[in-house]
Amino acid sequence: MPTRWPTQLGLSAVLSAVATVAGKQRIPLHRVPRLLSTSNRLPGLNTDLSLETSNQFAYLVSIDIGGQDFMVLLDTGSSDLWVASSDCTTGDCAGVRKYSKTPSFSSLDTPFHLDYLMGNVSGTVGSETVTVGHFEVSSQVFANATNGLGLHGTGNSGIMGLSFPAEASIADTAGRTVVENLLSAFNDSSRRFFAFKLGRDQDSSSFTVGELDPAYANSTGDLTYNPVFTSAGASHDYWKLPLQSLTVNGTSFSLSKPRVAGAPAPIAVLDTGTTLILGPTQDVARFWESVGGARQTARGWEVPCNRAVVVGMVLGESKTQKEYTIDPADISWKESSVDGEWCLGGLQGNNGVFSADWLLGDTFLRNVYVTHHAATDGQPPMIGLRGLTNITVALAAFINDRGVDPGPPAQVRARADHTNSLTGGDICGIATVSGFVAGVVILVLVFTLTSHHRKH
Repeated sequence: MPTRWPTQLGLSAVLSAVATVAGKQRIPLHRVPRLLSTSNRLPGLNTDLSLETSNQFAYLVSIDIGGQDFMVLLDTGSSDLWVASSDCTTGDCAGVRKYSKTPSFSSLDTPFHLDYLMGNVSGTVGSETVTVGHFEVSSQVFANATNGLGLHGTGNSGIMGLSFPAEASIADTAGRTVVENLLSAFNDSSRRFFAFKLGRDQDSSSFTVGELDPAYANSTGDLTYNPVFTSAGASHDYWKLPLQSLTVNGTSFSLSKPRVAGAPAPIAVLDTGTTLILGPTQDVARFWESVGGARQTARGWEVPCNRAVVVGMVLGESKTQKEYTIDPADISWKESSVDGEWCLGGLQGNNGVFSADWLLGDTFLRNVYVTHHAATDGQPPMIGLRGLTNITVALAAFINDRGVDPGPPAQVRARADHTNSLTGGDICGIATVSGFVAGVVILVLVFTLTSHHRKH
């Protein structure tokens, strides 16, 4: 255990056992499998899709509460900090670490209750010394949860929400959220942000506060920034951006009109606490019809595991919009395959995301580096994005792992129907996609031949 040196930064910051990358303080994230869906933990979600049998992953961060270590879900889709209490005696608490009150604990004598789609979380609110990485907050409000936790799928002890205070179930009169306290550590407003990269293995995830991880960005100029969307007169609630369109193998895929008041385009929430990309069922059905070969089952859309499709998300306001490409392995999700033949689609239909039109979970977020910036006197809260997926390399790796896709090229559909006639847009889409795929095949062959040459 290293020695700690307190530093005055608005709140007490201390040096602790965190991984150091090129002189930076990276707070470790742990990728762990889970069997239960994360859709039941998002208050803004009313799911019509069963994913309970899919093998999903959660990203956990280690925090210290009153000298006790806990693994909690890193969640940009909620705002409260809560952990299992030692008073919890239900099966939900079995096998997870539970918080026991210490002399530094202060009870606020306030009940805590948060309704989810499936069940709820209840307990009491108090304050305690909380350490996240090299930051220590002396009086952080949190909830001691006693039932309805649903923790046994991952083994984490609770959730650390990093969204806006407007969505917190713990009243702001009780105290500030974790993210507010962490960002208040910096007198320099340009450092009031947190950043993350969700990895595909145990070693490539990153979470930092107040600084960039040089493994993914060397300066703020490496990212594209957009203000967090909010309807006129409303408070910021989730980390939202306009989603202008999708692309399928380079061809634009238009979306349904936005349901959010005053939105110039469909609105997407960036949410680390949800595994998949969720969108309106009509758009998603047309997406999978465009991909081709997919089927809809009781657990959602499935696609042949060797179906290679390149999908992009065009995010941001009209002047700063940019396409962010998704690894084909995140669209045809092998980790949740059925007998290695049918893979769960990384994009699923859901009409119950009432806070937005789309929810961009881990299958999107693994492809980008993201920064979340607090509001300053001169600007609203901002989101910075940098695409990290090299699609040529990703597609070659996909085909090398799963074999050549024997299916015909994807055909972007103008509407979700089963007509045999083609529109002019369909014909143009087919021509564009065919040229794209031909180019990709050539690149993959070159990549494969040079790889074999190096090996042999």
